[in-house]
Amino acid sequence: MHGEVARSAGGARVTSGFDVVLMTTHDIGRHLHCYGVKSVVSPNLDALAGAGVRFDMAFATAPQCSPSRASLATGLYPHNNGVMGLTHHGFDWELDASVPHAAAIFGAAGFETHLFGGQHVTQHPERIGFAHLHREAAAAGVEELLEKAERRLYIEINFEETHRPYPPAGEPPAGLVIPGYLPDGPEAIEEMTAVEQTIATMDSAVGRVLAALDNAGRAANALVVFTTDHGLAMPRAKCTLYDPGLEVALIVRWADGGIGSGVTSSELVSNIDVLPTLLEACGITIPAHVQGRSLFEAGREAIFAEKTFHSYYDPMRCIRTRRHKYIRNFETSFAVEVPGDVQQGAIFRANPARYSADRPSVVELYNLETDPSKARSPHRDIASRWRPRSVVDRSTCLRRLPIRSLAQRRYAPDP
Repeated sequence: MHGEVARSAGGARVTSGFDVVLMTTHDIGRHLHCYGVKSVVSPNLDALAGAGVRFDMAFATAPQCSPSRASLATGLYPHNNGVMGLTHHGFDWELDASVPHAAAIFGAAGFETHLFGGQHVTQHPERIGFAHLHREAAAAGVEELLEKAERRLYIEINFEETHRPYPPAGEPPAGLVIPGYLPDGPEAIEEMTAVEQTIATMDSAVGRVLAALDNAGRAANALVVFTTDHGLAMPRAKCTLYDPGLEVALIVRWADGGIGSGVTSSELVSNIDVLPTLLEACGITIPAHVQGRSLFEAGREAIFAEKTFHSYYDPMRCIRTRRHKYIRNFETSFAVEVPGDVQQGAIFRANPARYSADRPSVVELYNLETDPSKARSPHRDIASRWRPRSVVDRSTCLRRLPIRSLAQRRYAPDP
């Protein structure tokens, strides 16, 4: 952790006598009170951020569940870890057998490894390195585990509360925040109210986990990470490479690690950077194949993200710097892919034509300073000629893969 983090802490210490707790949730991006969304009720995550470091410019490697989570678990981009689409509901993408999951690495280093909830990176969770797979409610199971554990723990907790379908929406909260890329109307109010209700439920579960660490006397000795898998499950967010699809919350608390509290970092970071950070903190050698970089280092000049397959084959890649975003579309299709579960929502059903137009361009280049919403691509003439080196390298690799035949075998109705 560099910049603001390093200045506040004077550098982080490496130690080996502590637990690692990684908490994730679905489909909410940075839609949290501690990220400035004041209508959200998330006091436990607010407290976690207040006691640690909040990364304000963290992004996923992919705008969809399985590829993003596989990157988080392996420190590799989706096209290198094998998970370029969903691993469940009949799509059957699979984590490459040669790629170690974080649980396997921590287990080999002597940690007792536990998984609470789903993981969405493989159809075979028993093969990826967890010594214990728990099916009971996450918070209750974690409470019992922490009271009894005698070894160092690597715990992964995946909350499901914020995934669609949402429960019926209640009364909208005062000052409900509607993202600017959504159309005005009662449908957006209904859906965002439901989203914020699920966030409050999830936040309560986070609070139970944090309280369990306190009650077991393990909080000071725990490296706690909370993150989200990708952006909001809304049209023009999830399954797109625009910022609303890729932005994630990332909060790190490490009381005994010297990283500071109430710190915000504006460094560009990717979720492939989480694994090498945890390994470095634990004094575990970072495998040479890992593409992420420790958050203890200086931030990135740019982040890379990709989508290949969700409901259908729709490969695209992007590079994002602080000022620009370049998107390369390899297929012409609808303007944006709207996942099946999002299509069932009120916003899409009221505005289907809005998302069914033709894709505007094969290449898109946006100035994030003058057009932060990325509503238009004013530099198409430049974009057609300008291809960042990293996109060229990765797109060349993409063309060498038998990806179309793979994609055709994985076509299925979106869940």
